[in-house]
Amino acid sequence: MTRKTGRTRDATIDDRILAVARRHLSVYGYERMSLAAVAQEAGTSRPALYRRWPGKAELAAAAVASMAEGEQASPPADPYAALVAELADFQRGVSRPGRLSLVGTMLQDTTEPEVLARYRARVIAPRRRRILGILQSAQQSGLIDSDADLEIAVTMCTGSWYGRALAEPNPPPHWPERTAALIWRALGGHRP
Repeated sequence: MTRKTGRTRDATIDDRILAVARRHLSVYGYERMSLAAVAQEAGTSRPALYRRWPGKAELAAAAVASMAEGEQASPPADPYAALVAELADFQRGVSRPGRLSLVGTMLQDTTEPEVLARYRARVIAPRRRRILGILQSAQQSGLIDSDADLEIAVTMCTGSWYGRALAEPNPPPHWPERTAALIWRALGGHRP
């Protein structure tokens, strides 16, 4: 008995679809993202896309999830240097093509709540946890005030980038170092 085999499944198709979906979310926003356009640009068909994700919300959520940020492994030996490094990593990430416009997409009223929740959980929350961990380590080491408001400081670290991006197109020179120094001083620390 001869067994009939179907086409070999393309192992790269998921990655291609997710990459195109991330770009379309960034460029067009959730509302204008088209599954047909994503499939076409990814070099596949809509049925192939629908076999993987049943709808636009699921595809957008998966695209956002594929951008997940890593977690910090252990408390840093030098919290100040770790803060500068974390902000430099943030700047590199948010400066990649389409990343800043993706933030705008997430803030639109038309973005599905599931997509926004996935973005917050996979992209925003890990970064905030890493920054908070750095600042808590500095606090525990007595490098910043014991009563410093770390919740607000975490928001100021990355929020300052978005405020600046709305005000002017180019970041100031040495943004990570300057932002870390300002936050550090605001928390009662002295720059090493």
